[in-house]
Amino acid sequence: MSTTAPDSLRFPIGKFARLDSYTDADRAEAIARITAQPAALAAAISGLSEAEYDTPYRDGGWTVRQVVHHVADSHMNALIRLKLALTEEEPTITPYDQDAWVRLADVRDVSPLVSVALLAATHERMTAILRAMKPEEFSRAFMHPENGRMTIDHLLGMYAWHGDHHVAHIVGMRERAKA
Repeated sequence: MSTTAPDSLRFPIGKFARLDSYTDADRAEAIARITAQPAALAAAISGLSEAEYDTPYRDGGWTVRQVVHHVADSHMNALIRLKLALTEEEPTITPYDQDAWVRLADVRDVSPLVSVALLAATHERMTAILRAMKPEEFSRAFMHPENGRMTIDHLLGMYAWHGDHHVAHIVGMRERAKA
């Protein structure tokens, strides 16, 4: 993705900021955001045509289709990372090349609605786990080869931000198209 777009287009809700510590209230708010994201994503793409699905959300950015599929791919990875962190001692996870993934046939040829449904199912499973966790379990961790040690609290905060971030990309693109 291009790095020449203004930050307001690249980061419409601001850049992610990892907190040093998370409270129960922080966790509850992040879980609520994650719970709401599938419906927010569905609303953001509601009524779009095939041509609009293939419109970049900003100059040099991914298309709406790519963004929707990316969110589902990324959050599926988050669910796996969550489960690994809960069942293994600080596992090292495998990162993936998100730019390569958005060029694959499933992104190009499959309706974004499939990924909205996939995101809803993923989030239902993820939030079932998160709501059942004891406060001390949020400090369990995994190693990310690029980002270092991450706790479940970090994962929770990042994915609450990530879904909202990409919904805002699509909403912003639609608003700019109307102007």
